[in-house]
Amino acid sequence: GNVVYAIAFNNPYGDKIATGSFDKTCKLWSTETGKCYYTFRGHSAEIVCLSFNLQSTLVATGSMDTTAKLWNIEKGEEIVTLSGHSAEIIALSFNTTGDRIITGSFDHTVAVWDVGTGRMLHTLIGHRGEISSAQFNWDCSLIVTGSMDKTCMLWNAMTGTHIATLTGHSDEILDVCFDYAGQRIATASADGSARVYNAETKKCIAKLEGHGGEISKVCFNPKGNRILTASSDKTARLWDAATGHCLQILEGHTDEIFSCAFNYKGDIIITGSKDNTCRIWH
Repeated sequence: GNVVYAIAFNNPYGDKIATGSFDKTCKLWSTETGKCYYTFRGHSAEIVCLSFNLQSTLVATGSMDTTAKLWNIEKGEEIVTLSGHSAEIIALSFNTTGDRIITGSFDHTVAVWDVGTGRMLHTLIGHRGEISSAQFNWDCSLIVTGSMDKTCMLWNAMTGTHIATLTGHSDEILDVCFDYAGQRIATASADGSARVYNAETKKCIAKLEGHGGEISKVCFNPKGNRILTASSDKTARLWDAATGHCLQILEGHTDEIFSCAFNYKGDIIITGSKDNTCRIWH
């Protein structure tokens, strides 16, 4: 089969999963039956990131071909192509209202786009390395970005201005995320640790240490009291977000785990691995 590079749930519904792969396509699946609804074709290179909007009407795909595309889930059609980056798009994320999407690229920039028109509204310039991750907070006022330059940056989503730089990791930052309340930011790094920062004070409030390899993904559960990390050590770990204590080690994959996510209720975890399997943990 084809190597799957990216997976995403259509939270809050959780009835669909999208997968992006090496064959330049994105596939939309039923979580219940495992049936494939659509195969989206149009990118000229591998799809490396994808994301649903919260309304579950669109899926966005980011590719090595330097573009992102928005697809209509109901009709299975391409809506718009976002062109403007000069290198591959490695991260993308919708805001909660669904009118904006951000793309992070190997060209060191993050672009903010109007979903309706496909127009680029802002370019966030400041990182000195490839972008690895970018996300809006819940109320759409802030954007957090992570970079190979070992830093995480906070931006005003409306104006595109830089607010703060979060430092402390000794190697590339591979993923960043807000909790649902937008009060905390979690970072995952190639240094094998994850960190939790207070979004207001910009101070590090917890260090998650214990993985035996780089951490490629980090996310909060919907309640915000748990953090999930995925690592090249072939495990995923569940942590107490307040204390930084490891609560559970999810073992069973035979190769590095590159993706992990909670469903909306927070009672199911999905992990994707280079062993070519996705696992669902209850």
